Amino acid sequence: MPKLKPGTLIPTPEEDAAITAAAMSDPDATPYTDTEWEAVKPTLKRGRPLAAVTKERITIRLSPEVVQAFRASGEGWQTRVDAALKDWLKTHSPA
Repeated sequence: MPKLKPGTLIPTPEEDAAITAAAMSDPDATPYTDTEWEAVKPTLKRGRPLAAVTKERITIRLSPEVVQAFRASGEGWQTRVDAALKDWLKTHSPA
């Protein structure tokens, strides 16, 4: 149990039972069923959604001039390297 703040009042088991009974008898405060809890759970997932087409992580050695030129073009430079290589493949054979 976490450490409580000074002055926190903890009900006795009898008081807790009386509070629970009063809450259960209130028609406007009926507890949720398991089905109702499932309906109110958030459906969104945290984080970035997975892409339909994922890329493969590799290590590649490039000349400093190529890296500097692409990095100087700003954010997304790795995506532009990928696009440049795809463009090169259209007219060349990788073998």
